[in-house]
Amino acid sequence: MYILMITATPFNQGHRTGKTVILLMLLVIVLGCSRDPDATYVDFTPKVTSEQPRDEFTDTRNFRVAIGSMVSAQETVGNYHLLLNFIADKLDSKVQLVQRRTYGEINELIGLGKIDLAFICSGPYVRDREKFGFEAVAMPEIRGSHFYQAYLIVNKDSGLRTFEDLSGKSFAFTDPESNTGRLVPAYWLKQKGQDPENFFEKTIYTYSHDGSIMAVAMSLVDGATVHGHIWEYYIQNNPIYAARTRVIKKSDQFGNPPVVVSNRLSSATKATIRDLLLNMHASVTGKKILAGMMIDRFVPPREECYTPIMTMIMQNAAAGDS
Repeated sequence: MYILMITATPFNQGHRTGKTVILLMLLVIVLGCSRDPDATYVDFTPKVTSEQPRDEFTDTRNFRVAIGSMVSAQETVGNYHLLLNFIADKLDSKVQLVQRRTYGEINELIGLGKIDLAFICSGPYVRDREKFGFEAVAMPEIRGSHFYQAYLIVNKDSGLRTFEDLSGKSFAFTDPESNTGRLVPAYWLKQKGQDPENFFEKTIYTYSHDGSIMAVAMSLVDGATVHGHIWEYYIQNNPIYAARTRVIKKSDQFGNPPVVVSNRLSSATKATIRDLLLNMHASVTGKKILAGMMIDRFVPPREECYTPIMTMIMQNAAAGDS
Protein backbone atom coordinates (compact mmCIF):
# COMPACT_ATOMS: atom_id res chain seq x y z
CA MET A 1 0.00 0.00 0.00
CA TYR A 2 1.15 3.58 -0.63
CA ILE A 3 -0.21 6.97 0.30
CA LEU A 4 -0.63 9.79 -2.20
CA MET A 5 -1.42 13.22 -0.79
CA ILE A 6 -3.40 15.53 -3.07
CA THR A 7 -4.54 19.12 -2.93
CA ALA A 8 -7.35 19.28 -5.47
CA THR A 9 -8.29 22.02 -7.87
CA PRO A 10 -11.72 23.47 -6.97
CA PHE A 11 -14.70 22.41 -9.05
CA ASN A 12 -15.37 25.78 -10.60
CA GLN A 13 -12.31 25.49 -12.83
CA GLY A 14 -14.42 23.68 -15.45
CA HIS A 15 -13.88 20.63 -17.66
CA ARG A 16 -10.28 21.55 -18.43
CA THR A 17 -9.45 20.60 -14.84
CA GLY A 18 -9.90 16.92 -15.62
CA LYS A 19 -7.22 16.90 -18.32
CA THR A 20 -4.89 18.83 -16.02
CA VAL A 21 -5.38 16.34 -13.20
CA ILE A 22 -4.67 13.38 -15.48
CA LEU A 23 -1.52 14.98 -16.88
CA LEU A 24 -0.27 15.84 -13.41
CA MET A 25 -1.08 12.35 -12.16
CA LEU A 26 1.00 10.89 -14.99
CA LEU A 27 3.80 13.28 -14.08
CA VAL A 28 3.64 12.06 -10.49
CA ILE A 29 3.92 8.45 -11.65
CA VAL A 30 6.94 9.29 -13.78
CA LEU A 31 8.72 11.29 -11.08
CA GLY A 32 7.57 9.27 -8.09
CA CYS A 33 10.57 6.95 -8.08
CA SER A 34 12.86 9.81 -7.17
CA ARG A 35 10.84 10.79 -4.10
CA ASP A 36 9.87 9.33 -0.76
CA PRO A 37 8.11 6.06 -1.65
CA ASP A 38 5.78 6.32 1.33
CA ALA A 39 4.28 9.72 0.59
CA THR A 40 4.08 11.70 -2.63
CA TYR A 41 2.89 15.29 -2.32
CA VAL A 42 1.01 16.74 -5.27
CA ASP A 43 -0.42 20.25 -5.53
CA PHE A 44 -3.09 20.53 -8.24
CA THR A 45 -4.02 24.11 -7.42
CA PRO A 46 -2.82 27.46 -8.69
CA LYS A 47 -1.23 29.68 -6.07
CA VAL A 48 -3.61 31.16 -3.54
CA THR A 49 -4.65 34.58 -4.79
CA SER A 50 -4.24 36.45 -1.50
CA GLU A 51 -0.62 36.62 -0.39
CA GLN A 52 0.36 36.06 3.24
CA PRO A 53 3.16 38.06 4.85
CA ARG A 54 6.32 36.13 5.66
CA ASP A 55 5.33 36.06 9.34
CA GLU A 56 1.56 36.14 9.14
CA PHE A 57 1.09 36.36 12.90
CA THR A 58 3.14 39.45 13.71
CA ASP A 59 0.24 41.92 13.37
CA THR A 60 -1.78 41.19 16.49
CA ARG A 61 -4.33 43.83 15.50
CA ASN A 62 -5.78 41.37 13.00
CA PHE A 63 -8.56 39.03 14.06
CA ARG A 64 -7.29 35.74 12.70
CA VAL A 65 -9.77 33.21 11.33
CA ALA A 66 -9.01 29.73 10.03
CA ILE A 67 -11.08 27.43 7.86
CA GLY A 68 -10.40 23.72 8.28
CA SER A 69 -9.47 21.92 5.07
CA MET A 70 -12.92 20.49 4.38
CA VAL A 71 -12.75 21.98 0.90
CA SER A 72 -9.81 23.13 -1.21
CA ALA A 73 -8.11 26.46 -0.59
CA GLN A 74 -9.66 28.38 -3.49
CA GLU A 75 -13.12 27.00 -2.74
CA THR A 76 -12.68 28.06 0.90
CA VAL A 77 -11.85 31.63 -0.08
CA GLY A 78 -14.84 31.80 -2.40
CA ASN A 79 -17.39 30.37 0.00
CA TYR A 80 -16.24 32.16 3.14
CA HIS A 81 -15.25 35.56 1.75
CA LEU A 82 -18.59 37.19 2.45
CA LEU A 83 -18.79 35.60 5.89
CA LEU A 84 -15.36 36.92 6.84
CA ASN A 85 -16.33 40.40 5.63
CA PHE A 86 -19.47 40.18 7.74
CA ILE A 87 -17.41 39.28 10.81
CA ALA A 88 -14.95 42.10 10.09
CA ASP A 89 -17.76 44.65 9.83
CA LYS A 90 -19.38 43.52 13.07
CA LEU A 91 -16.09 43.48 14.98
CA ASP A 92 -14.90 46.69 13.32
CA SER A 93 -11.58 44.95 12.86
CA LYS A 94 -9.42 43.63 10.05
CA VAL A 95 -9.94 39.89 9.65
CA GLN A 96 -7.06 37.77 8.41
CA LEU A 97 -7.73 34.37 6.84
CA VAL A 98 -5.20 31.74 7.89
CA GLN A 99 -5.07 28.53 5.84
CA ARG A 100 -3.18 25.32 6.42
CA ARG A 101 -3.20 21.97 4.66
CA THR A 102 -4.17 19.79 7.65
CA TYR A 103 -6.55 19.86 10.60
CA GLY A 104 -3.63 19.19 12.92
CA GLU A 105 -1.84 22.37 11.85
CA ILE A 106 -4.95 24.46 12.44
CA ASN A 107 -5.54 22.95 15.88
CA GLU A 108 -1.96 23.59 16.96
CA LEU A 109 -2.16 27.25 15.92
CA ILE A 110 -5.38 27.68 17.90
CA GLY A 111 -3.64 26.25 20.94
CA LEU A 112 -0.74 28.68 20.49
CA GLY A 113 -3.17 31.60 20.34
CA LYS A 114 -2.21 32.38 16.74
CA ILE A 115 -5.75 31.75 15.52
CA ASP A 116 -8.69 33.43 17.24
CA LEU A 117 -11.66 31.79 15.50
CA ALA A 118 -11.84 28.61 13.45
CA PHE A 119 -14.33 26.54 11.49
CA ILE A 120 -13.13 23.00 12.10
CA CYS A 121 -14.18 19.41 11.58
CA SER A 122 -16.06 17.55 14.32
CA GLY A 123 -13.38 14.86 14.57
CA PRO A 124 -10.48 17.18 15.43
CA TYR A 125 -12.77 19.08 17.80
CA VAL A 126 -13.57 15.97 19.81
CA ARG A 127 -10.02 14.64 19.69
CA ASP A 128 -8.11 17.85 20.44
CA ARG A 129 -10.34 20.27 22.36
CA GLU A 130 -8.72 19.50 25.70
CA LYS A 131 -5.18 19.25 24.32
CA PHE A 132 -5.32 22.63 22.57
CA GLY A 133 -7.88 24.30 24.78
CA PHE A 134 -10.39 25.61 22.28
CA GLU A 135 -14.04 26.23 22.97
CA ALA A 136 -17.07 25.71 20.73
CA VAL A 137 -19.26 28.82 20.48
CA ALA A 138 -21.67 27.78 17.71
CA MET A 139 -22.59 25.05 15.27
CA PRO A 140 -24.43 25.37 11.95
CA GLU A 141 -27.99 24.22 11.48
CA ILE A 142 -28.33 22.84 7.94
CA ARG A 143 -31.65 21.88 6.37
CA GLY A 144 -33.22 22.07 9.82
CA SER A 145 -30.75 19.65 11.38
CA HIS A 146 -27.84 19.82 13.83
CA PHE A 147 -26.41 16.66 12.33
CA TYR A 148 -24.53 15.37 9.30
CA GLN A 149 -23.42 12.00 7.96
CA ALA A 150 -20.48 10.49 6.16
CA TYR A 151 -21.33 9.46 2.60
CA LEU A 152 -19.52 6.52 1.05
CA ILE A 153 -19.26 7.35 -2.64
CA VAL A 154 -18.15 5.45 -5.74
CA ASN A 155 -18.08 6.32 -9.42
CA LYS A 156 -21.63 6.22 -10.76
CA ASP A 157 -20.59 3.92 -13.62
CA SER A 158 -18.86 1.38 -11.39
CA GLY A 159 -20.43 -1.90 -10.37
CA LEU A 160 -19.60 -1.29 -6.69
CA ARG A 161 -22.68 -1.54 -4.47
CA THR A 162 -21.47 -2.11 -0.91
CA PHE A 163 -18.56 -1.17 1.33
CA GLU A 164 -17.41 -4.79 1.12
CA ASP A 165 -17.09 -4.44 -2.66
CA LEU A 166 -14.19 -2.04 -2.05
CA SER A 167 -11.98 -4.83 -0.69
CA GLY A 168 -8.74 -4.79 -2.66
CA LYS A 169 -9.68 -1.48 -4.30
CA SER A 170 -8.29 2.05 -4.02
CA PHE A 171 -9.72 4.54 -1.53
CA ALA A 172 -9.44 8.27 -0.78
CA PHE A 173 -9.20 9.67 2.74
CA THR A 174 -9.37 13.41 3.33
CA ASP A 175 -7.28 14.11 6.44
CA PRO A 176 -5.80 11.76 9.07
CA GLU A 177 -7.97 13.45 11.73
CA SER A 178 -11.14 13.82 9.68
CA ASN A 179 -14.29 12.26 11.10
CA THR A 180 -16.11 11.47 7.86
CA GLY A 181 -12.95 11.28 5.76
CA ARG A 182 -10.91 8.86 7.90
CA LEU A 183 -12.39 7.91 11.28
CA VAL A 184 -15.72 6.59 9.98
CA PRO A 185 -14.39 4.16 7.35
CA ALA A 186 -11.69 2.98 9.77
CA TYR A 187 -14.42 2.36 12.36
CA TRP A 188 -16.53 0.41 9.85
CA LEU A 189 -13.54 -1.81 9.13
CA LYS A 190 -12.68 -2.30 12.82
CA GLN A 191 -16.23 -3.52 13.37
CA LYS A 192 -15.44 -6.23 10.83
CA GLY A 193 -12.06 -7.06 12.35
CA GLN A 194 -10.16 -5.38 9.52
CA ASP A 195 -8.15 -2.22 8.94
CA PRO A 196 -7.52 0.11 5.99
CA GLU A 197 -3.95 -1.11 5.44
CA ASN A 198 -5.11 -4.66 4.74
CA PHE A 199 -8.57 -4.04 3.31
CA PHE A 200 -7.68 -1.54 0.56
CA GLU A 201 -5.11 -2.14 -2.17
CA LYS A 202 -3.99 1.50 -1.92
CA THR A 203 -5.11 4.71 -0.23
CA ILE A 204 -4.58 8.40 -0.90
CA TYR A 205 -5.06 11.59 1.14
CA THR A 206 -6.74 14.45 -0.72
CA TYR A 207 -6.90 16.94 2.19
CA SER A 208 -10.31 18.23 1.07
CA HIS A 209 -13.72 16.68 0.58
CA ASP A 210 -14.13 18.22 -2.87
CA GLY A 211 -10.78 16.66 -3.75
CA SER A 212 -12.08 13.24 -2.71
CA ILE A 213 -15.24 13.72 -4.76
CA MET A 214 -13.13 14.68 -7.76
CA ALA A 215 -10.84 11.67 -7.30
CA VAL A 216 -13.81 9.28 -7.32
CA ALA A 217 -15.54 11.07 -10.20
CA MET A 218 -12.44 10.75 -12.36
CA SER A 219 -11.82 7.13 -11.31
CA LEU A 220 -8.48 8.02 -9.75
CA VAL A 221 -9.75 5.95 -6.82
CA ASP A 222 -12.62 3.51 -6.47
CA GLY A 223 -14.23 5.02 -3.39
CA ALA A 224 -14.14 7.64 -0.65
CA THR A 225 -16.07 8.83 2.37
CA VAL A 226 -16.98 12.51 2.36
CA HIS A 227 -18.95 14.99 4.44
CA GLY A 228 -22.59 14.56 3.40
CA HIS A 229 -23.42 18.28 3.46
CA ILE A 230 -20.49 19.05 1.16
CA TRP A 231 -21.56 16.38 -1.33
CA GLU A 232 -25.11 17.74 -1.24
CA TYR A 233 -23.80 21.28 -1.71
CA TYR A 234 -21.98 20.36 -4.89
CA ILE A 235 -24.86 18.29 -6.24
CA GLN A 236 -27.07 21.36 -5.92
CA ASN A 237 -24.66 24.16 -6.83
CA ASN A 238 -21.91 22.77 -9.04
CA PRO A 239 -22.50 19.09 -9.92
CA ILE A 240 -19.83 18.70 -12.62
CA TYR A 241 -17.95 16.12 -10.52
CA ALA A 242 -20.37 15.18 -7.75
CA ALA A 243 -22.93 14.03 -10.34
CA ARG A 244 -20.40 11.47 -11.56
CA THR A 245 -20.47 9.80 -8.15
CA ARG A 246 -23.04 7.64 -6.37
CA VAL A 247 -23.72 7.27 -2.63
CA ILE A 248 -23.79 3.62 -1.56
CA LYS A 249 -23.71 3.96 2.23
CA LYS A 250 -24.38 6.59 4.89
CA SER A 251 -23.05 6.67 8.43
CA ASP A 252 -24.86 7.38 11.67
CA GLN A 253 -25.48 11.03 12.46
CA PHE A 254 -22.89 13.30 14.08
CA GLY A 255 -23.00 16.85 15.39
CA ASN A 256 -22.30 19.44 12.71
CA PRO A 257 -18.71 20.78 12.68
CA PRO A 258 -18.42 23.51 15.32
CA VAL A 259 -17.08 27.03 15.26
CA VAL A 260 -14.40 27.34 17.95
CA VAL A 261 -12.45 30.13 19.60
CA SER A 262 -9.06 30.19 21.26
CA ASN A 263 -9.04 30.02 25.04
CA ARG A 264 -6.65 32.97 24.95
CA LEU A 265 -9.47 35.30 23.94
CA SER A 266 -11.14 37.33 26.66
CA SER A 267 -14.57 36.28 27.90
CA ALA A 268 -16.00 39.49 26.47
CA THR A 269 -14.60 38.78 23.00
CA LYS A 270 -15.88 35.21 23.10
CA ALA A 271 -19.33 36.49 24.01
CA THR A 272 -19.23 39.01 21.15
CA ILE A 273 -18.33 36.30 18.63
CA ARG A 274 -21.00 33.98 19.99
CA ASP A 275 -23.70 36.64 19.75
CA LEU A 276 -22.55 37.66 16.27
CA LEU A 277 -22.89 34.14 14.92
CA LEU A 278 -26.08 33.17 16.75
CA ASN A 279 -27.87 36.29 15.53
CA MET A 280 -26.46 36.36 12.03
CA HIS A 281 -29.61 34.96 10.45
CA ALA A 282 -31.65 37.84 11.89
CA SER A 283 -30.08 40.39 9.53
CA VAL A 284 -30.82 40.60 5.81
CA THR A 285 -27.13 40.51 4.90
CA GLY A 286 -26.33 37.70 7.30
CA LYS A 287 -29.25 35.58 6.12
CA LYS A 288 -28.20 36.01 2.50
CA ILE A 289 -24.63 34.94 3.27
CA LEU A 290 -25.83 31.88 5.17
CA ALA A 291 -28.21 30.91 2.37
CA GLY A 292 -25.32 30.96 -0.09
CA MET A 293 -23.49 28.48 2.14
CA MET A 294 -26.61 26.31 2.57
CA ILE A 295 -26.69 27.10 6.31
CA ASP A 296 -30.01 27.93 7.97
CA ARG A 297 -28.41 29.62 10.96
CA PHE A 298 -25.83 29.14 13.69
CA VAL A 299 -27.09 27.66 16.96
CA PRO A 300 -25.51 26.95 20.37
CA PRO A 301 -23.31 23.84 20.26
CA ARG A 302 -24.72 20.62 21.72
CA GLU A 303 -21.91 18.61 23.24
CA GLU A 304 -23.97 15.42 23.34
CA CYS A 305 -24.08 15.45 19.53
CA TYR A 306 -20.35 14.66 19.48
CA THR A 307 -20.49 11.66 21.81
CA PRO A 308 -20.69 9.11 18.94
CA ILE A 309 -17.42 10.46 17.56
CA MET A 310 -15.64 9.98 20.87
CA THR A 311 -17.04 6.45 21.00
CA MET A 312 -15.54 5.67 17.59
CA ILE A 313 -12.19 7.20 18.54
CA MET A 314 -12.00 5.10 21.70
CA GLN A 315 -13.06 1.88 19.98
CA ASN A 316 -10.63 2.41 17.12
CA ALA A 317 -7.85 3.11 19.62
CA ALA A 318 -8.70 -0.03 21.57
CA ALA A 319 -8.46 -2.00 18.35
CA GLY A 320 -5.07 -0.50 17.52
CA ASP A 321 -6.00 2.43 15.25
CA SER A 322 -5.75 5.79 16.98
